[in-house]
Amino acid sequence: MEKLRLRTVLGNHPHIQAVKDGELGSELFDLDFIEFTPTNAAFKPMVREQAFDVCEMAIVTYLMARAHGKPLVLLPAAMVGRFQHGHALYRADRGALAPADLEGKRVGIRSFTTTTGAWMRGILANDYGVNLDSIDWVTFEDPHIAEYVDRTERAPKGSTIIQMLKDGELDAVLGETSSDPALKPLFADPAGEAARWYARQGVVPVNHLVVVTERLATSRPDVVRSLYELLKRGKARAGPSGVPDLVPFGVEANRRPLELMIDYCVQQALIPRRVAVDALFDDTTRDLN
Repeated sequence: MEKLRLRTVLGNHPHIQAVKDGELGSELFDLDFIEFTPTNAAFKPMVREQAFDVCEMAIVTYLMARAHGKPLVLLPAAMVGRFQHGHALYRADRGALAPADLEGKRVGIRSFTTTTGAWMRGILANDYGVNLDSIDWVTFEDPHIAEYVDRTERAPKGSTIIQMLKDGELDAVLGETSSDPALKPLFADPAGEAARWYARQGVVPVNHLVVVTERLATSRPDVVRSLYELLKRGKARAGPSGVPDLVPFGVEANRRPLELMIDYCVQQALIPRRVAVDALFDDTTRDLN
């Protein structure tokens, strides 16, 4: 049987570099890599047009896509994970700002539906008691899901999130980092806050996993299983994972991050109702560990 050629978008992550470099491969398929910078620029065409066979995708984008019936299937292979507390900034010369002070403020975020934004808002609401509805959200990009009604304020065309923060047009921003000494982290001790959050939750904040088209999963489940195993071999080739492992593989390893993100998405009205983790996968991917 002729090998399939799969149009594939995956970021340049160390734990899958052996796959991207062609050091590891499959007898069933070849991966034709298409580069997007940043990788998240591929999410919209994948959701709206199924433009690729295989694509890295943010968790929230997938959850929303599933809620709107998009023909995509999730693989439990994490591409990006990180603790989020260091990705929030404010301008120091305007006075100290803490998480609880965000109510009534103007807060910028690239898009309201980003996964980092959902993690950060979940942390603010559930760990710091912040009323998210009291914040004036300012966004810079459309959601990946066309059906989502975005009620946030759109930043002026051509403006950038960090510059608006520096200019005093925003009180804080989420999902950003900066080496500018004029900007300070919203969480005074981001690493310490992240460690305490992990101790309480036992959850790694996974941002990106991998999806395939429903057509591929239905027609060639053997290829989808082989793809997962290939990515898994790539991760093994990269060497021991850190502790905790920020890019977990397997349904069980990703269960708690997915459960918590589902809760956050329901709280933030990004998806209409809670869904079981097992329902995010199909008969082919549900048993991958």
